[in-house]
Amino acid sequence: MKVIIAGGAGFIGSNLTDYFINRHATVTVIDNLITGKKTNLEQWHAHPRLRFIETDVCDLDISVLPKADRVYHLASPASPIQYKKHPLMTMRANSTGTERLLEFCRRSGSQPFIFTSTSEVYGDPLVHPQVESYWGNVNPVGVRSCYDESKRYAEALAVNYQRKYRLDVRIARLFNTYGPRMEKNDGRVVSNFIMQAITQQPITIYGDGQQTRSFCYVDDMVNALAALGDQEKLSETIINLGNPHEITISQLATIIKTLTGSRSKIVTQPIGADDPKKRQPDITKAKRYLNWQPTIGLETGLKKTIAYFQNHYRN
Repeated sequence: MKVIIAGGAGFIGSNLTDYFINRHATVTVIDNLITGKKTNLEQWHAHPRLRFIETDVCDLDISVLPKADRVYHLASPASPIQYKKHPLMTMRANSTGTERLLEFCRRSGSQPFIFTSTSEVYGDPLVHPQVESYWGNVNPVGVRSCYDESKRYAEALAVNYQRKYRLDVRIARLFNTYGPRMEKNDGRVVSNFIMQAITQQPITIYGDGQQTRSFCYVDDMVNALAALGDQEKLSETIINLGNPHEITISQLATIIKTLTGSRSKIVTQPIGADDPKKRQPDITKAKRYLNWQPTIGLETGLKKTIAYFQNHYRN
């Protein structure tokens, strides 16, 4: 099997690269290393079945790519700190970058094309839990719009390629994912809380802490993305991928403090604009079409993630 992974040196992308190389696939990774890291792929250095192309997906020369059995597009900053720091690059990755990869698939016959969208397309949802048929409640000009709206545009672009060119496209709406290879300073709540806890700094909750999230361990997410590529007759299918177990941010802070044995105090600060109050995926379609649901519980996944942070970031 030949697989192309745009954004394959990032957090989820590098774990997906591991998955396929461990299953004897040949993997071409495309990454400009704005948020990805070569060290995420160091275990495959000089491996004959890994090819690394360091370039922006927007500037990619698609003629150098081999025909592939599936193409994954994960090439976009994905955490609030990252996409607010690189708003225009985020928008280009999800617009121009998506179009370049779709054109490659159309011209080469490489398919399926799997686009990793996000639960952020639902915005601050008025429907709970979120189902794929919900159109969302997004501020189109807010501070998060560079990410939210570019992902929504990319979804529209992908399905219109399917309709015009009969290209096999699948869209995964990823909910909060955590695990090894998260960056320590990427602004995600799990990484923030773990770093604050293991360094004995105040654990900072924004708002009253009653906003909810649902956290999926990265191994479960990788298995879901692989299954989305494996199944037949899923073109133009949009599927939520995430863990439906919903907890409050206050509960998460307490769990992490307990698991790390931290002496940190839990403090609050004002919440940012457009921060969603609730986030929980309905994964009925994932169960039906992919025969998939998460298997790794939150405490188990957090223990593995904490161990990674302690080994890589404590000093």
